[in-house]
Amino acid sequence: MEKFIGELKKVFAFKDSIDVGDIVLIAAKDPPMLIYAYILSIERDTGRKDEWWHVTMSMLSVPPQKTTWTLRPPQMTGMESFTMGGEVRFMKAVDFSTPESTGKMNKVKAPQGTGLKRVK
Repeated sequence: MEKFIGELKKVFAFKDSIDVGDIVLIAAKDPPMLIYAYILSIERDTGRKDEWWHVTMSMLSVPPQKTTWTLRPPQMTGMESFTMGGEVRFMKAVDFSTPESTGKMNKVKAPQGTGLKRVK
């Protein structure tokens, strides 16, 4: 799974933080899953001494599924992977702000001309 996460970091422009309104990429090994989710809320779990947070998100699937995970900051920011039910998961916010500045995406130039010919 760590190798797969490394490959994702080469392809996607990720943020180092997470906030309400972000879109995150979630990856899992078993069952195999790669899905986007929209962050609806992030609220502190006041019942725990350590810093844990309730992250409520809407999985961008058909139909959309709302779920809440309880995670530590390194887990919800993609600094470390975590397990759920014994299966490894990874979550990190995607940076959609300026894909040109990341150097990870190549620009595609439109072909010159339309390729259409005038028929009389």
